Amino acid sequence: MSNHLIIAPIVLPLLVAALQLLVGEKRRCTVLVLSIASCAALVAFAAALMLAVADDGALAAVYRIGDWPARFGIVLVADRLSALMVLLASVLALALLPYALGRWQHRGGHFQPLLQFLLMGLNGAFLTGDLFNLFVFFEVLLAASYGLALHGSGARRVSAGLHYIAVNLTASMLFLLGVSLIFGVTGTLNMAALAELIPHVPERTRALLHAGAAILGVAFLIKTAMWPLGFWLPRTYAAASPAVAAMFALMTKVGIYVLLRLGLLLFGADAGPASIHFGSGWMLWGGVATVVAGIVGMLGARDLAKLAGYNVVISSGTLLGAIGLQLPAVTAGALAYLVISTLAIAAFFLVAGLLASDGDDDTDDSLSLEPYEQPGEASAGEGLYAQEDESRVVISAPIALLSGSFFACALLLAGLPPLSGFLAKFAMLAPMLAAGPRVGAIVLFTLIIVAGFCTVIAMCRAGIQIFWVEPERLFPKVRLGETASILVLLGLCLLLTVQAEAPLRYLRDTARQIHTPAAYIQQVLPTAEAPP
Repeated sequence: MSNHLIIAPIVLPLLVAALQLLVGEKRRCTVLVLSIASCAALVAFAAALMLAVADDGALAAVYRIGDWPARFGIVLVADRLSALMVLLASVLALALLPYALGRWQHRGGHFQPLLQFLLMGLNGAFLTGDLFNLFVFFEVLLAASYGLALHGSGARRVSAGLHYIAVNLTASMLFLLGVSLIFGVTGTLNMAALAELIPHVPERTRALLHAGAAILGVAFLIKTAMWPLGFWLPRTYAAASPAVAAMFALMTKVGIYVLLRLGLLLFGADAGPASIHFGSGWMLWGGVATVVAGIVGMLGARDLAKLAGYNVVISSGTLLGAIGLQLPAVTAGALAYLVISTLAIAAFFLVAGLLASDGDDDTDDSLSLEPYEQPGEASAGEGLYAQEDESRVVISAPIALLSGSFFACALLLAGLPPLSGFLAKFAMLAPMLAAGPRVGAIVLFTLIIVAGFCTVIAMCRAGIQIFWVEPERLFPKVRLGETASILVLLGLCLLLTVQAEAPLRYLRDTARQIHTPAAYIQQVLPTAEAPP
């Protein structure tokens, strides 16, 4: 049963998206019910897959489509890391749905099918066991993200969206070129088969293999927004609608996942003379440079969405540096930080959308920190109340709700106690000190601490501007669903604070598993299928 469970997170959103397109935009209720049912089912499937992996010492299962040998056919593999990422994507999509069901999805067409195609691509990228299908699923999620980035139109959004498309098409070209070079040298693209073959690559073709791996790595470093390849990210995320930007908070983590997977599986310590650790030194110092660039951009940001975008850059740089150290204990802490930072940044994008946009026009959402007024709205001091409108029920957001959510996001992003952001950073930083006097580890440790202090400064400045400088400032009305999405994301972070032991144990086991890939190779590629 677990074998067939692996393919469900890919097939389900594909079928639902096709049904939604057949139903059409006019039957909104049917489309919404399909989206909610799909996302809820994905969470259930991902949770079942994670439980199956946790019970199994090696892997949950390997799914060979068409029962072809893994070296030649399409194979899906679920281990602790891939199950974690599928669950994170599914939970994030389900949490964001109430926010998107209101005003935001009606600014353009086919929002819900695009979201389902995005989930299909994400889940496929996490579960695939070969590089070619990784490319296929990558293109599926990128194609869906193009539509979502442009969703709602407007000059600002179209300009940033076209820039985003051009950058990612370049990354896709590099991806395909790198995969072609690797296939030309080894004759296969199955990850387990590559792990078996790479230690035995002849000297005369090893340079070509390394060139293909380097080009492939650059493609994913573009996706992770490593400096200087990440100049596109803050502008694109700031221009997207809040629900889309919150979902995009997971997009950079796809690149982190692939770099972590390929770096340890194909070019780890067992790769013999061909071992280059997938450029772990470059990732470490590239992560350091990315954190510095993110700090500078965050301190100079003058609108909330760009502030959130630079937090994405800082989180990417932190994760790049952490996986570049190639230490299992640091990797476990980095995975905890990946989960918490994704949820917190997504919540911050949603808060920024409510604080800086009235949501009632069809123009670009202005996320500026400049003062604004909205005539005809009740003041924030009148508390929480429901008001019947012609077509919907709206709730006026009191200052306590928005300021409390903003404050919680600030604590999580800065990594301050007592919330889970602090626990994740501590789990990542403590092993860096225990690793001994390594220059890279010390520099990264220091920069992560400095980034936390700078996040406090930037968030305090933004909060003072919004909540204190203008006591007469009027806050926009929000629907109950928009508030629910924020509370769910922050509630998950709070749950991971009070129930941290079991998740951290799972992440430590995950880190040990991916740092010893022999079980992965043996499960995917039995002895009878091992390449000569």
